[in-house]
Amino acid sequence: MTNNSNKAPIGVFDSGIGGLTVVREIAARLPGEDIIYLGDTARVPYGTKSGRTVVAYSRNNAAFLVSKGVKMVVVACNTSSAVSLPSLTGEFDVPVVGVIEPGARKAAAATKTGRAGVIGTPSTIKSSAYKRALEAASPGIMVYTQACPLFVPLAEEGWTEEDITELAAERYLAPMRESGIDVLVLGCTHYPLLKKTIRKTVGDGIALVDSAEETAREIERVLTERGMLNPQTGPSSKRYYLTDVSDTFVSVAGRFLGEKIEKIEMVDITGAAV
Repeated sequence: MTNNSNKAPIGVFDSGIGGLTVVREIAARLPGEDIIYLGDTARVPYGTKSGRTVVAYSRNNAAFLVSKGVKMVVVACNTSSAVSLPSLTGEFDVPVVGVIEPGARKAAAATKTGRAGVIGTPSTIKSSAYKRALEAASPGIMVYTQACPLFVPLAEEGWTEEDITELAAERYLAPMRESGIDVLVLGCTHYPLLKKTIRKTVGDGIALVDSAEETAREIERVLTERGMLNPQTGPSSKRYYLTDVSDTFVSVAGRFLGEKIEKIEMVDITGAAV
């Protein structure tokens, strides 16, 4: 049963652990909000699945969070945001926020040259979701895209500023640097961990748009407009659910979240009603 009271938690889901960067930004921007996070780690990655399957998985995830009484569902997965957001918005009676449009709107507003870049996983880039969102926000904008497949394993390994990371960044981002863009969207929730290396590679003349940060701003805007912000001033709570837990999850997740996760609950969501 849904719960639209102000004190209800915000629900966040991702196919894996990258969405924890979104949780981190929500907690920083809205410290009074309780958060429930669901990582569908048993079925990751979503990018290799058909659109129909991604929608089905996303409905499972959203239904589970709604069953926990969340007041909002945040789709902290680029693939799911690109494919399933319209379906989720139409099926659940809580606000649903994705990670693509907030970053695209910020980039469209920030560019002065009318040239914007987007980096992401191969599946996100292939979907053209950011390109469409940028063009919707600013008709006529020139959009340059680049898939950066090595960035995800480098972020998960914790190699955020090593030589190998700088070499990969140079290989991926040199064309972006030379294209004349003045804004670059980090179109994957893993990429904020690599922000220093990306900044070093593209230079100070290109503004970086962190989709996790912009998603947190969008969440604040939606909750404010609907009068749904949590008024509590005391400590907030976070609950973490996963569909599978690996031996390395806790240490890797801690890097994404910026703090140690004390408790993780395993859950089977395949039978969640939708």
